[in-house]
Amino acid sequence: MDEKLEQNRRYWDQAAEAHIASEFYDVEGFRRGRDSLTPLEDEEMGDIAGKDLLHLQCHFGMDTLSLARRGARVTGVDFSPKAIAAARALARDLGLPARFVESDIDSLPEHLEAEFDIVYTGWGVKAWLPDLTRWSEVIARFLRPGGKLHLLEIHPFSYVFEEDGETPRVVNPYFVSGPTRFETGGASYATGVGIDVDHNYEWQHAISEIFGALLGAGLRIESFREFPWSCYRQFPWLEQCEDGCWHIPEGLPSLPLSFAIRAAR
Repeated sequence: MDEKLEQNRRYWDQAAEAHIASEFYDVEGFRRGRDSLTPLEDEEMGDIAGKDLLHLQCHFGMDTLSLARRGARVTGVDFSPKAIAAARALARDLGLPARFVESDIDSLPEHLEAEFDIVYTGWGVKAWLPDLTRWSEVIARFLRPGGKLHLLEIHPFSYVFEEDGETPRVVNPYFVSGPTRFETGGASYATGVGIDVDHNYEWQHAISEIFGALLGAGLRIESFREFPWSCYRQFPWLEQCEDGCWHIPEGLPSLPLSFAIRAAR
């Protein structure tokens, strides 16, 4: 594995342990029946009962198991052994049928033999992928004919804004070439402590790059939508609404903070 990806895996091994105990993820609430998904998953995917579903970059499995609660036959994939171990334990504790596979995206065909009706990939995961061409090829490999990719993500345009600013202010470029190194400060987005890895790497992917990779793998884009809200409090100026998501308040410009793509093989 590339040194940068190996560094990221060390980060995510520790993040998995810290996140399970965090208020942000509220695992105890999930055990009691709380759903971890946004309303957009149901809106985009519809009824998934009885369908074979592959969830890429599943972390420790809460979203995968929320999809299992909807009746899908789920397989979750993550490159962190600690995250996969935690996902299997959570599924076992809750009595939910689910398969979890430890693998990075590029080598997944070496570890999994199956085809799926749905490939789902969710919030905040594209930034950890250096190569969207290979990612798209893997998705196409695991979709059976007529199968659908459902991609729900943080909008790459949102990363141009100052992270801690009180109002939207552009401070970062939209087009970025190569990886960006981030100092962790012993924290993650979900917890202020518990990460004993001093840095990680992320890759910025423009919307055009995502489209180009999917089309290059032979997938047909069926739907593309953008939204002025985020699945988490990405900026201090967002306000949480009844749907549980974080919206741009009245009086500020309408900006794209998330998006959804549906593509078919």
